[in-house]
Amino acid sequence: MGYILAIDQGTTSSRAIIFGGTMEIVASAQEEFTQHFPQSGWVEHEPEDLWSTVVSTCRAALEKANLTASDIAAIGITNQRETTLVWDKATGAPVYNAIVWQDRRTAAFCRELVAAGHDEMITARTGLLADPYFSGTKLQWILDNVEGARARAEAGELLFGTVDSYLIWRLTGGQSHVTDATNAARTMLYDIHKGRWSTTICDLFGIPQSMLPEVRDCASDFGETTADLFGQPLPILGVAGDQQAATVGQACFQPGMLKSTYGTGCFALLNTGDKPVRSHNRLLTTIAYQLDGKPTYALEGSIFIAGAVVQWLRDGLQIIGNAAETQPLAEAADPHQDVILVPAFTGLGAPYWNPECRGAAFGLTRGTGPAEMARAALESVGYQTRDLLEAMHADWQGEGAQPTLRVDGGMTASDWTMQFLADIINAPVDRPQVLETTALGAAWLAGQRAGIYPAMEEFAKGWMLERTFTPAMDDDTRSTKYAAWKRAVSATISAAG
Repeated sequence: MGYILAIDQGTTSSRAIIFGGTMEIVASAQEEFTQHFPQSGWVEHEPEDLWSTVVSTCRAALEKANLTASDIAAIGITNQRETTLVWDKATGAPVYNAIVWQDRRTAAFCRELVAAGHDEMITARTGLLADPYFSGTKLQWILDNVEGARARAEAGELLFGTVDSYLIWRLTGGQSHVTDATNAARTMLYDIHKGRWSTTICDLFGIPQSMLPEVRDCASDFGETTADLFGQPLPILGVAGDQQAATVGQACFQPGMLKSTYGTGCFALLNTGDKPVRSHNRLLTTIAYQLDGKPTYALEGSIFIAGAVVQWLRDGLQIIGNAAETQPLAEAADPHQDVILVPAFTGLGAPYWNPECRGAAFGLTRGTGPAEMARAALESVGYQTRDLLEAMHADWQGEGAQPTLRVDGGMTASDWTMQFLADIINAPVDRPQVLETTALGAAWLAGQRAGIYPAMEEFAKGWMLERTFTPAMDDDTRSTKYAAWKRAVSATISAAG
């Protein structure tokens, strides 16, 4: 009973990782699934793909570890946030595909909210902006565009959930319709100050509150899996949205600590302690984690395209076969070509929040080839991170601000990318020994609740550094390159009209 099974349901793949008694990784399994793009700016997942890959990876990880369910003390879940599902309360059948956080179909409705003056109220209560990114407008779209959905919702026949809620509902055989505070805080329906669903916003969007899950702490009793899934029931004791789980996994427990995760997108969170900080630079105010009924808040900056730009090089341009090829290509790029790629494939996130933008490249010449495009793609992640950090530093005036950025996620395996990141933000970048910090955060929440992992202070002491990247770029080069990036972003926004 000394093991924790962490489910990490992400945007492009599902993973299951088993952690041992000292939080070491024992075994893992991963499966990619299909992305659906029915129209420009629309992104969907087939709900059954999310479910089937979670179950199969859990079973595969148990088999690789030579363990059975009787060895598992608890399950922790972390998930892609904001992705929206609606399903039949009786049968579990989805009424529509999952609408992914990247999806921009509700941009017009968000503009209407702003034009009507509702954006100030939404930000004041939820800490979020009136943007298609969040779940609330996606849910409203489903109710208004799927035949019969609104009537069925009002009759109490349908349930709404983010991915964690959907998985828990299915894992428990429909016994638990719950979520945690970090996922609730990303819906645009949850009052992060009062700790409850906002009746005002639900009424504005026409969303029956009977659809909404019960909100719990990140470490709590979320129910038990049905015995048929893994051989015996397993308790689900930890849940957090992926970026908040990474914040926990990076042990960013003190106000002023900062982490950035590089997965499909890039998300930077700055712990601001027990008081929410209102951003004046178009960042989000959110819940970092909630334990014992007490929320800890954060400022967050969201970049929609980080690792996804490497996928685009592979699947769209087809100039690489796998992500590892980007580093040698970037190293071989012509230093005299200043190619800049603005990867606004699904709009621009913080601090611009322009859903109408689409990607653009600048500085192309006859000599521009795969190497220069690969370098521009990797550099775009560093530039976007600097945009976020400059906004955060402008907003956060609290004590204890840390100059060092803790990083995690798949892209951090690239030394070249991390060195450029340190160079362009002009600050040290710390890469931990355990790169799977998102899953680690979910595992710690569940393991601490189960009584087999240490309390917060001891867990933080165990955080281990693998490498620090220190800035090596001269000030003039840094300023010139970043100024070129800012001009490219301005031109991209202007082209969007």
